[in-house]
Amino acid sequence: MASYDYDLFVIGGGSGGVRSARLAAGLGKKVAIAEEYRFGGTCVIRGCVPKKLFVYASQFHEHFEDAAGYGWTVGESRFDWTALVAAKDKEIARLEGLYRRGLENAGAELLDTRAELVDAHTIRLVKTDTTVTAERIIIATGGTANPHAALPGHELCITSNEAFHLTELPKSILIAGGGYIAVEFANIFHGLGVETTLIYRGQEILSRFDHDMRQGLHKAMEAKGIRILLTDIIEEVTQSPAGGLTARTKTGATIVADQVMLALGRDPYTKGLGLEKAGVAVDERGAVIVDAYSRTNVPHIFALGDVTDRVQLTPVAIHEAMCFIETEYRGNPTSPDHDLIATAVFSQPEIGTVGLSEEEAAQRFDEIEVYRAEFRPMKATLSGRAEKMIMKLVVNGADRKVLGAHILGHDAGEMAQLLGVSLKAGVTKDDFDRTMAVHPTAAEELVTMYKPSYRVKGGQRIDG
Repeated sequence: MASYDYDLFVIGGGSGGVRSARLAAGLGKKVAIAEEYRFGGTCVIRGCVPKKLFVYASQFHEHFEDAAGYGWTVGESRFDWTALVAAKDKEIARLEGLYRRGLENAGAELLDTRAELVDAHTIRLVKTDTTVTAERIIIATGGTANPHAALPGHELCITSNEAFHLTELPKSILIAGGGYIAVEFANIFHGLGVETTLIYRGQEILSRFDHDMRQGLHKAMEAKGIRILLTDIIEEVTQSPAGGLTARTKTGATIVADQVMLALGRDPYTKGLGLEKAGVAVDERGAVIVDAYSRTNVPHIFALGDVTDRVQLTPVAIHEAMCFIETEYRGNPTSPDHDLIATAVFSQPEIGTVGLSEEEAAQRFDEIEVYRAEFRPMKATLSGRAEKMIMKLVVNGADRKVLGAHILGHDAGEMAQLLGVSLKAGVTKDDFDRTMAVHPTAAEELVTMYKPSYRVKGGQRIDG
């Protein structure tokens, strides 16, 4: 039997890599995990966590405005970008420390270096230019922001990575993209007082979401003062003689801004990892190809998380890591379940969603019922804010099973998490109907919509 330095070697210290390394080490396996930047990965270091902190910061100006309607007198307010960045950095450093200690306490060896494959069982540690071997290897290097290198002037632009470390807050910003990263940062920067423009090639933002969520958010963002340009793209970015940047678009428009941010998707981070030397297959985007158990075409090499380009969400990577442990080290073959994943867009207002959109459901099922409510939340009555909430249930007409639940409004992400449990359990509309409402809440609308707003049969909407 071959002898290896490690039972398991993990390349990448993000959510999936850390979870798999920690659990395997906890089972007594000899484990090493290599990370070339900082432990915690995209989510903790330059993604979900710092982004949510920035979201909180950007909401306070509306909280101050709303307070007046409730009898509060709020004095002059000032925002300090440098203080926010420093506080964020302190929290990220704390979280990274927790990740490192969790691995160390489990018995895993932490290697602060880039790691590359030399062959199917051998890994080169770049910092020391040494090699080690492992019986099993996990590729968990995640994704990286697409730099859009074909765009003239892309080197003048920033991505979400740099947005967390700007030395000063720009007075104006142009954000290219229509996905959740672009939308969230547009709301963040606008909330912090930045003149914000969003440009997107599609007909509407958030292409994979239910149309009511997309259109409702679009209207809310424009009402706040965010400029949204659709069916257009940036064709060139140049340095302006007077300072700042000038973007020329396909339609001939010229947009001047202090910063241009490219939020045009993320690519699997596999370049230069030596996958070809180990015989690991990738697709045309560079994503590692895996089977139902996260195994590559090389039986003892696995891949988890965004590097596989399956579902690019942190909890998914963690789930895939736990399935790997069950399959490989606990004798319980477990395939990751990517069905009915609840998710949120931390825009302002938020979107929380789980299951099929109306459009997807109408294509898959002969007849669906759509329950929809749009209303002004109670909090807005005294504050005077005009923002609306939208709640929507998509139901299979044949068996009354709830196929999708979608919410636009405050705390939508929190509601989506609980709805995810319900839909995963196979809840029906009748279950919603016989559930008592919690009053007064916005969420009670989910259990008080007794009659469908309309039906869709054979792709055709039927009102009444």
